Amino acid sequence: MAFPEGFLWGGATAANQFEGGYDADGKGLSVPDIIMGGAVDKPRVVTPAGVRPNTYYPSHEGIDFYHHYKEDIALFAEMGFKCFRLSIQMSRIFPTGEESAPNQAGVEYYRNVFLECQKYGIEPLVTLSHYEFPLALSHKYGGWDNEKVIDIWVRYADFCFREYKGLVKYWLTFNEINCGMMPGFGDIYGLGILPPNDWALSFGHDNDTSWIDINRTFHGLHNQFVASAKAVQIAHAIDPQNMVGCMIAGNATYPYTCNPDDVLDAQKKMREYNFYCGDVQCRGEYPGWAKALWIERGVDVEMMEDLAYRDEEVLLNGVVDYYTFSYYMSSATSTDPSAASLGGNIFSGVKNPYLQASDWGWQIDPKGLRYYLEMVYDRYQIPLMVVENGLGAVDVPEADGSIHDGYRIDYLRSHIQEMEKAVDDGVDLLGYTMWGCIDLVSASTGEMKKRYGFIYVDKDNEGNGTLARSKKDSFDWYKKVIATNGEDLSD
Repeated sequence: MAFPEGFLWGGATAANQFEGGYDADGKGLSVPDIIMGGAVDKPRVVTPAGVRPNTYYPSHEGIDFYHHYKEDIALFAEMGFKCFRLSIQMSRIFPTGEESAPNQAGVEYYRNVFLECQKYGIEPLVTLSHYEFPLALSHKYGGWDNEKVIDIWVRYADFCFREYKGLVKYWLTFNEINCGMMPGFGDIYGLGILPPNDWALSFGHDNDTSWIDINRTFHGLHNQFVASAKAVQIAHAIDPQNMVGCMIAGNATYPYTCNPDDVLDAQKKMREYNFYCGDVQCRGEYPGWAKALWIERGVDVEMMEDLAYRDEEVLLNGVVDYYTFSYYMSSATSTDPSAASLGGNIFSGVKNPYLQASDWGWQIDPKGLRYYLEMVYDRYQIPLMVVENGLGAVDVPEADGSIHDGYRIDYLRSHIQEMEKAVDDGVDLLGYTMWGCIDLVSASTGEMKKRYGFIYVDKDNEGNGTLARSKKDSFDWYKKVIATNGEDLSD
């Protein structure tokens, strides 16, 4: 069996990581605009008071898609993209989040981007909130744990659905919403809850979490569930053709051994990482084991039960149309404290001896993608879409300007092969948008050195470079993959 006809091949980005123009044409500051650059061995520092002069903040320029969008979309079209995932920055349309009228320059910018996609027959897949939140709302309300934010954000979503009706059909509400459960990273990126002072974010290392109130975290996440459910209902009322999905940071977790304790620990982590948020957004209610999780995390159970009861009808009537997720790596878990730990992304875990890892410690596991696809589809029985998957690597241009990234081709090929097997097994898969189709800033480390794209962008970790675009070997390879609907994966 081949991929279904009309399969949405494409690529994915996030505005705060590639758009730039952070203060252009009336845009307000957002939370990513106060997060400095970093590296794999250098933490990103959050400056909650605001932007400091003479300090490098990667989001301020990104790769300047703001001024290069026509050039970049033309390159996507040359590859044959059927779909392009991007996000809207709320602070570009409503600079503080509460303006009575939108910033028209921001409105027209996104309209022009969508029209450019339409020109080439590319479907925009638009995330309404991708690790972005107006800084003014964080300062005024404290973040998503304040229920006043729900109506403010829903008003923004309503505006987008109306303004871009006919230009955008596929929507996502909150990017990797389950990352809101990750202390520190999730509070800042996902929920707009800022630390009281400068704070260093470092993956794979212990971070100071003394300022985090777990009740605020879970309350904020619940408020996002409610906002998402309301947005789904509004989108359907405005245009029945709209499809609104959730977006989960997917993680396949294996027991490190067949010790029953490891097996139960893996089950627990799968529930917490993937199904807590997925169940609410796909089934419209909290899973039965949510109370046990709240107790374990030290969350006010009575508060959460009151919130769930109060918003029961909203959540049930606002389930998503499809389930999307990111997938980069799997992890293993062990109850043995002596098991070697793994760095990697936010999920971390125990090193799996059967897998290789990227330069950043992310274990490469194509079969884990198939496992995740089949497991999630069995659970929810709604269409799925892989909206982030890719390999971060150091790409070095040759003397003639060519960039040979065969390692990326190998990575993508192996994952696409496993996707096809999942489709053969009956998974309803809508599409695949490879992460970072053009080089962009890493969300975790804030660096450019960690590159994902088919298109190289001349910029370094300190923000220097011409921003010139050039094709890597993977560009022509992916063009062939799309042209054959995934049938030809050869070099």
